[in-house]
Amino acid sequence: MTNDLFIHEFKHLKLDRAMVVIGFPSIGLVSSIAANFIVKQMKLEKVAAIISDEFPPYSIIHEGNIIPPMRIYAGSRICDEQGEKCEHLVVITTEFMPSPNLLRPLVDLIIDWGRKNDANTILTLEGVNMGENPEQKEILAVATGERCKKMLSTYGLKEFNEGMVSGLSGVMLSEGDRLDQDVICLLGPARADYPDARGAARLLEQVAKMLPELKLDPEPLFKEAEAVEKELRSNLEKMKPPYRRSDESSLYG
Repeated sequence: MTNDLFIHEFKHLKLDRAMVVIGFPSIGLVSSIAANFIVKQMKLEKVAAIISDEFPPYSIIHEGNIIPPMRIYAGSRICDEQGEKCEHLVVITTEFMPSPNLLRPLVDLIIDWGRKNDANTILTLEGVNMGENPEQKEILAVATGERCKKMLSTYGLKEFNEGMVSGLSGVMLSEGDRLDQDVICLLGPARADYPDARGAARLLEQVAKMLPELKLDPEPLFKEAEAVEKELRSNLEKMKPPYRRSDESSLYG
């Protein structure tokens, strides 16, 4: 049963032409690291949580604040004429990957919430295993709709033309195509054996083309990404259950 899936808003923000960035766990945790970096760098505010009885039972406590398993952050953009023309930025992130039966209802819930809140573009971040020396491999992108395909050209992103995208990003692409929702997925090569802060930093460099106010400086970025990685790894260790039933959503880390 997935009809218990819903969004609880802590604070309602009137969004205008928002871009939604989604970072769920993937190879090397690059998407989660990148999403958390954006939240910190842009000083985004926790505005909502996505709730389901089928999510793992935990809360993260950070600096005395309660952080729900799956949350939505948002804030205004301070930008010039460069990058994407959107007034607000939204980030949706979590430390766990929902079970497969939840993915399509979750994606449809996010798309519906985004349309009600004037979100015109969804950007998903995904780590992919491309074998040895991922830092030497190109970051690829795939998009739905002509507008987003033009964005790939605008920002010099190489289009992924043949293969498979799995997980939430894969479902978001297929549902976006079905529901006429603009979606871009960035595919960042990453190391599969440990959290890859440098892989996340490379992914963020591509995001910064669309959101230039991130003001990314490579070396400080790598150091900050590594700090986010350590914090994320600590959160993952704290939330690991002493056992796992076969029907639970899988945790990364």
